[in-house]
Amino acid sequence: MDSPIQTENQSLLLVLHDRQEAEDVAAELRADGWVLGGVHREMLAGEDDAEDVDWVVVLETAPDGLAATCWQDHLEELAEAHDGFVSQP
Repeated sequence: MDSPIQTENQSLLLVLHDRQEAEDVAAELRADGWVLGGVHREMLAGEDDAEDVDWVVVLETAPDGLAATCWQDHLEELAEAHDGFVSQP
């Protein structure tokens, strides 16, 4: 595996459509050792209707101490399993 590329902003957003699902996923990630920046609603670029506002789990540091961006592929799989996606802040 290639060494991780460090970027200026090393956090990622796990975007989910349901509040309870976002909170459940956040709790599981915390239990696994992830450092999170919280769970909140956020209107992302391109959204123009308050009804379409998604729930965001801010991922900062993985359990191994690496930045969330180093785990992007894994996090994208997790997001897809919950009908969500991963985005840059």
